[in-house]
Amino acid sequence: MNALDSKTPFAHLPVMSREVMRYLSCAPGGVYVDCTLGGAGHAEELLKASGPHGRVIGMDVDADAIRAARERLRPYGERVTLVRENFARIKDALAGAGAEQVDGVIFDLGVSSYQFDSPERGFSFRHDARLDMRMDDRLETSACGIVNGFEAEELERIFAEYGEERFAAKIARTIVRVREGRPIETTGELARLVLDAVPKRFHAARIHPATRVFQALRIAVNDEIGSLEVGLRDAITLLKPGGRAVVIAFHSLEDRAVKTIFKGLCATCVCPPLLPVCVCGHKPSVAVLTKRAVQPQPDEVEANPRSRSAKLRAAQKL
Repeated sequence: MNALDSKTPFAHLPVMSREVMRYLSCAPGGVYVDCTLGGAGHAEELLKASGPHGRVIGMDVDADAIRAARERLRPYGERVTLVRENFARIKDALAGAGAEQVDGVIFDLGVSSYQFDSPERGFSFRHDARLDMRMDDRLETSACGIVNGFEAEELERIFAEYGEERFAAKIARTIVRVREGRPIETTGELARLVLDAVPKRFHAARIHPATRVFQALRIAVNDEIGSLEVGLRDAITLLKPGGRAVVIAFHSLEDRAVKTIFKGLCATCVCPPLLPVCVCGHKPSVAVLTKRAVQPQPDEVEANPRSRSAKLRAAQKL
């Protein structure tokens, strides 16, 4: 069954839509890139704001997202170009779409509600399904492949680095021990294994003990941090002077990466700190528009609880 035929529709309630439109400062006739198309909620807002002749290029690695967006955005006709590609390849995507420079880009990071709620995608332990977690089904390695194929040391690194999991070593050792008898193939199996590995006194925490492990696996499967670091830097080079980049992150690793990239691009000097005078000649390429990460308003969190962890940062090309 095609995932779009499941009971979960690929709808998209765009997070922080008001803030995105304000910081992108969309204008009629502009060209904008939605680097994380999803169900096209942000893309449709961009089309409305840039009408009647503005253009939106939508990117996503998920074939279901592309199909859903094509249907939702059909009324906008040739103003829409959809590209099934990872935003780390934004330069190639825009070259193929005939856009040399653009007025704005939006990254709405992380897993979509559709992907998370679809059992067959294997992102969540709320449904006992085959471990997968690939946003792009063309990828060779799934979460199942990592869990059953990676050495304990690499599993520990993934859980500690991408999940900030305090029991990373113990969970990794438990996985290796269990898979010696049988492969770990489903989300339910992995969640129960993590639960057994984590000391019981931590089971009453606000989040399920397996949450960080599942987050870490998803990030590793899709190379989310690596793709972000490449894609955001390249996207900024494609902005026109005055063009803007807006990024919404949902966990500390993503937000930290965005903050670091923006900080580096707005720096006036990149000389080693011990040099008495600046000799690098470095010039900043962006101005950061958000001194602190912007968070959703209480009314949005009440209407859409999944927005509560969102943090938005924005920068403008100089």
